[in-house]
Amino acid sequence: MIKKFNSKKGQLFTILSILLIGLMFLSFEIFSYFHQNQSVKMRVSTMNSFLNSIETNLQRQMYISGFRIFFVAEDYISTTGNYINITNFFNSGFFNGTVAGSVNPILTGVTYSDIINSVNSKGAKINVNITMTNSTITISQDDPWHVKFTMISDFTMTDREQLASWQKKQNISVLIPVEGFVDPIYTIGTGGQYLRTIDKTIYEGNYVNGGNTVNLSDHLDSGYYSANPSAPSFLKRLEGNFSPDPNGIESFVRITDVTSLSAKSVVDYIYFSSSNPSFSCVSGMPSWFRIDDAHFSKYQVNGSLVSC
Repeated sequence: MIKKFNSKKGQLFTILSILLIGLMFLSFEIFSYFHQNQSVKMRVSTMNSFLNSIETNLQRQMYISGFRIFFVAEDYISTTGNYINITNFFNSGFFNGTVAGSVNPILTGVTYSDIINSVNSKGAKINVNITMTNSTITISQDDPWHVKFTMISDFTMTDREQLASWQKKQNISVLIPVEGFVDPIYTIGTGGQYLRTIDKTIYEGNYVNGGNTVNLSDHLDSGYYSANPSAPSFLKRLEGNFSPDPNGIESFVRITDVTSLSAKSVVDYIYFSSSNPSFSCVSGMPSWFRIDDAHFSKYQVNGSLVSC
C-alpha cells in the first residue's frame, strides 16, 4: 500500500516538474518575443527619425545644387552670348556636373552622385543601406519670385540586419528665389555691357499718386522689377523666350545704361525685342522714358501722359 502511494506521488512530482519546465520555456519565449519586438520598435523609430533628417538634408543639398546651376547658367550666358535650354542645362549640370559637355568645378560636390554618396555615408553610421533610382528633376515656377526645383526618385532604405525597410516615391522640392540673379535679357540685350540684378519693387500699386511720379522715378532708377502676367518669367528669360507667363516679371530699361538707343517702350522685354507697340511719354519722367499703351494702367500714368 505504501509502495503504491509512493509511486503515485512520484508520478505527480514528475508531472509537476514537466509543467514547471514548460512554464519556464514559455516564459522565456514570451520574454524573448517582447524583447525582440521592443528592439524592432526602437529600430523602426531610429530609422524613421533618420529618414526625416535625410529628407531635410536632401532639401538643403538640392537648394545648393540648384542655386549653383543658376549661377553657372548666368556665367554661360554672359560668356557665350547665348540663351540656354533650361531642361537640358539643369539635367546636364545636376546629373553630370557638366556645362556644354565640360565638367564645371563650381558644381563639384553638388551633383546627383555627390548627393547619393553623402546620403549613404550618413546611412552607414546607423547601419542602413539607401538607394535612389529612376530619379528625374523638373524646374518650374509657381510664383514670380521663386523657382521650384524638384527631384522625384524611387527611394529604398533597408536595415542591414533586415529588421525593417522603407520603400517610397520620394518627392523633394525646394524654392530658390530669383532675386539676386542677373537678368539674361539685359546681359544679351546690351552685349554684356550692362548687368541687371533682379530686385523686387517696393512700389507695387503705388507708382503715381495724383500726378506725383517720385515713386515711379525711383522704381526706374533703382532697376526694380514688378510682377506682370504679360511679361516673361525668370525661366523664360533664361531661354530668351519673351512670351507672357502667369509668373512674369518686368523692369524698365534705363536708356543711360544701353549704347544702342531705340525710340520705343522701355519695358524691358519690349525694348529688347522686335516688338514696337504704340507708346507715350510721361510728365515728370525723363524725356526718353516711353511706355506702351498696355502698361498705362499698371503704372498709373493715365493722367500724366504726354506726346513724345
